[in-house]
Amino acid sequence: MAATTHTVTNQVPPLVGYDVYTADRALSEAVERHIEPGVLPGAQEELGALGRAAGSAQAQEWGAQANEHPPVLRTHDRYGNRIDEVEFHPSWHRLLGHAVAAGLTDAWGRPAGHVRRAAGFLVWTQAEAGHGCPLSMTHAAVPALRTDPVLAAEWEPKLTSYVYEEGLRPAPEKAGVLFGMGMTEKQGGTDVRSNTTRAEPLSGEGEYLLIGHKWFCSAPMSDGFLVLAQAPGGLTCFLVPRVLPDGTRNVFAIQRLKDKLGNKSNASGEVEFDGTWARRVGEEGRGVRTIIEMVAATRLDCVVGSAALMRQAVAQAIHHATYRSAFGGLLIDKPLMRNVLADLALESEAATVLAMRLASAYDTDTEEERAFLRIAVPAAKYWVTKRCTPVVGEALECLGGNGYVEESGMPRLLREAPLNSIWEGSGNVQALDVLRALQREPQALDAFLREVGKARGADHRLDAAIKDLLTELADLEGIEARARRLVERMALVLQGSLLVRWAPPEVSDAFCASRLGRDWGTAFGTLPHSLDLASVVARARPVAE
Repeated sequence: MAATTHTVTNQVPPLVGYDVYTADRALSEAVERHIEPGVLPGAQEELGALGRAAGSAQAQEWGAQANEHPPVLRTHDRYGNRIDEVEFHPSWHRLLGHAVAAGLTDAWGRPAGHVRRAAGFLVWTQAEAGHGCPLSMTHAAVPALRTDPVLAAEWEPKLTSYVYEEGLRPAPEKAGVLFGMGMTEKQGGTDVRSNTTRAEPLSGEGEYLLIGHKWFCSAPMSDGFLVLAQAPGGLTCFLVPRVLPDGTRNVFAIQRLKDKLGNKSNASGEVEFDGTWARRVGEEGRGVRTIIEMVAATRLDCVVGSAALMRQAVAQAIHHATYRSAFGGLLIDKPLMRNVLADLALESEAATVLAMRLASAYDTDTEEERAFLRIAVPAAKYWVTKRCTPVVGEALECLGGNGYVEESGMPRLLREAPLNSIWEGSGNVQALDVLRALQREPQALDAFLREVGKARGADHRLDAAIKDLLTELADLEGIEARARRLVERMALVLQGSLLVRWAPPEVSDAFCASRLGRDWGTAFGTLPHSLDLASVVARARPVAE
């Protein structure tokens, strides 16, 4: 075979060796916007270092290896003793170690902690998304544990530690720990009030034995777990440590690991409790109320995680089009491809801006912001996570057949994309949660409308969309059946308001024309041709100008 037939031309160089943070203008501008000047330089330095690490060849290799070598369950040792351990490839531990050292489990106790952590989570999980699960669980466990000052004093310093230590040992012997969660069961799923796991009180204050199962246990290799079980006083939240203070293993039988569509690097398991020692968190019968702040924090991470997947997919698509030639020119200069890329970039920027606004509300932590989050978090979780899969799928198509090949990394992004829409309550759960807030907490709607109203008068399409939304909110007939439509409009209006206030005119104009003015088709790449699409694409290029 002639060697000349193997001459390689017109192939795109890998997107590697760049700063994921500074190359993302929407994200870096959001950080500047939401962090006060005295804290900003330090945060930017941290995020820049993390961004360079995330864009390195090493981190990308770690991500590939962690997914090529998924976790393995070891139920017994060679002698037949039950050990219930999950083994991971070394790259998984490297990813987690870097994330913990970067403060991705520490948001609750440092200035601008939530914005800094959300930005870091968005940056670092672009290298590999699966290990975001234990990071999210660990971060989100803090507010639930704070309902019990004794437990919080014991566990919070280790949850927010910057030291990652793998392996199961008593928590007091470790500099840092990870947490998981177990709520859903076979018979109930999202309906956790139908849980059958029992909690039998012991003589010690707040101590119980659990008997039952968990159909989905997130991050079963963790040091501790927050779970729900039926105590004599009703559904209650409990802390289950993997290793007891005396060094013996708690009863925590991992029956199997789930064989999932994506998220291959991360372990999700089915767990049986049979005399499992646990500490009560909060009051008996108030389990959902105790754990709800953890759920809200992990829902925000679903938004941030989806924004990360979208950003990486769009960055790969624009990078490919920048270097790939077809039909006499670069793809990025072709009007139709530019339309597709601009459309994808709008979706990505809208997701990022919304995610960072929610994170800033956690940092502000006023009554007004808490009311805003009550509606904005489930609305954003509903909409942003649902947009992730079509965005990633279209971005993959921009690479053509190359994007369908595993080596491109795009198939892994596509398999990961649906997860955040399911995790912590699927679409219907989020939509119904918004309805409950509308019906029970009028201050939440007031806060949402005040936020949206900050951009009123700046764009006629946004103004019209706000007016239409108010009309829908005033009509309660058939409200549950049209909840998805209502929540979608709420999320779009909120995104439009944020972009009109903070994004460049070419971005907000294109978003309002398409998403709010409805001058748009039913597929990406159908934006009005008269818009400044070249500027939208140039802004989203993954290169720091």
